[in-house]
This record gives sequence, C-alpha cells and structure tokens, in this order.
Amino acid sequence: MLIAILGVIVLIVGIVLKRSPEPGSRFGGIVNTVGIVIIVLGLLLSAVKVIDPGKIGVQVLFGKVQDEVLESGLHIINPLVDVTTFSIQTENYTMSARSGEGQVQGDDAIRVLSSDGLEVTIDLSVLYRVSPAKAPFILQNIGVNYEDKIVRPVTRTAIRDNAVNYQAVDLYSVKRQEFQFKINKTITDNFAKNGLEVQQVLVRNITLPATVRASIESKINAEQDAQKMQFVLQKERQEADRKRVEAQGIADYQKILSTGLSDKQLIYESIKAQKEIALSPNAKVIIIGGGGKGNPIMLSDK
Repeated sequence: MLIAILGVIVLIVGIVLKRSPEPGSRFGGIVNTVGIVIIVLGLLLSAVKVIDPGKIGVQVLFGKVQDEVLESGLHIINPLVDVTTFSIQTENYTMSARSGEGQVQGDDAIRVLSSDGLEVTIDLSVLYRVSPAKAPFILQNIGVNYEDKIVRPVTRTAIRDNAVNYQAVDLYSVKRQEFQFKINKTITDNFAKNGLEVQQVLVRNITLPATVRASIESKINAEQDAQKMQFVLQKERQEADRKRVEAQGIADYQKILSTGLSDKQLIYESIKAQKEIALSPNAKVIIIGGGGKGNPIMLSDK
C-alpha cells in the first residue's frame, strides 16, 4: 500500500509540474504517467498477500476485524485491508528458576504456599497454540501480546489456586500427578475462553524448603534400613529352616540305620569298603575277617 501512496505523491507532483510555466510543464506528462504506473503497481502488490506456513492472517478493514481467516498460501485481497499474522504452531512458555530457560530472564519460578504454610517453588512449562478459528477474537479482544495478557497470568494463578489445597510433601510425592491434572484442567478451561489451545502442561520441578527435604531424606533412609533388616531376618529364618531340615534328615537316617540293617548287610557294606580301599593306588593294610580275628594282607602298587 505504501507503493500506491508513493504513486499518488508522484502523480500530484506531475500535475503541479504540468500547470507550471515552461520548461517544467514539459515534464508534467511524463511524471503523471510514472505516478499512474506506480499507483497501479502498488494496488496490485497490496491485493496479493502470501501467508507463511504455520501462520494465519486476520484482516482489518478501516479498524473493523474481519471474521474470515487467511490460511497459509497465496491470497487475493482488498488492497485497503491490513493483515495481521498469528502463528498457529506449538509455543512453549516456561517459567523456571534457572536463568535463560524461560521467556523472562533470571529466576522466574512460581513460589506458592502449601496448605501447611510452607513455600514451594515450582518450575513449569505450558505447550499451547492459537486456535485458528479464534484468531479474529484474539486480535479484537486481546491483541497480539496474548502471551503477557493471558498465558503468563492465567498459568501462575492456576498454580497458586491449586497448590494451596495440598501439603508440601504431597506435592513433591504422592499427589504430584493429581496436582498436575488439576492445574492442567484449570489452565485449559481458561485458555479456551481466550482462543488458546493447551497441548500439555509440564510440572518440571518442585522444590521444597531445605528442612522439609532433610526430613524426607531421613525418612527414606529409615525406611531403607528397615527394609534391609527385614531382608536380613528373612535370610536368617531361611537358614534356620534349612539347618532344621538337614538335622531332621540326619536323625531319620540314623534311625533307619539303627533299626533296619542286618548283620549280613553290614558284612556286605564292609566288603564293598575294603574293595574300594584295595583299588586305591596307595599302599595299605587290609584285615579281612570278623570277631577280631583275621589275617592282615599288605597290598601295594609297587
């Protein structure tokens, strides 16, 4: 549109030159022609609008926001229309205690009071995008700086309003998922009213006061010691059961020997033992016989 305005200026200059005395009047016609060409070129360029991938365009004509949204691609529009583009890609808004991780420099973590009066520090990331159909509403009612007007204040308020219902230790451990679900719902509902779509809310880190962390660590160590002692006791009981079974087996074996072996069986076992000794490569003396009588026999591998 600026080119067309420049053409109008050139045209006016040409008209002025044409009405002026010689020799300026001779160039008036040429200047007028150039002005008309520039105006036509400016109008043609203003009527063609290219929307980049991942963006949409909202048209404004004489201060009135148009409902029709321009999607990515080439469009022929009214040359008098002003087009404001919005990104519809996923955006990440992070609030972190670490400098450089979020949109705000320095410590931007959310500090809240739990139900037991302790201060808890929360790092959070919100993944969201502009709803394409709601882009005209955003431009009309919020503006292009929706990040500062909606995303940041709504997110921080949702964290504080929900954290006050939990104790600090619960936020850190057993009820962390429940807390994340509730703030996700609160943020999603509020964003939807303002034309934004929440894709994911990530509770990145929850930091408790140093005294609470020390108490939790002490409790965890005590539980680990108790579990270790339970393991040791269980192992000792198993070992005692093993020895008890082993002793019972020996007792049963001795009972069987004392009541179930005959003299002939004892002689047979003695002969087997003597045979094994005789087959040994070492030198030995074997006494064969019974009742204390027998003839000693010396066997040797030499």
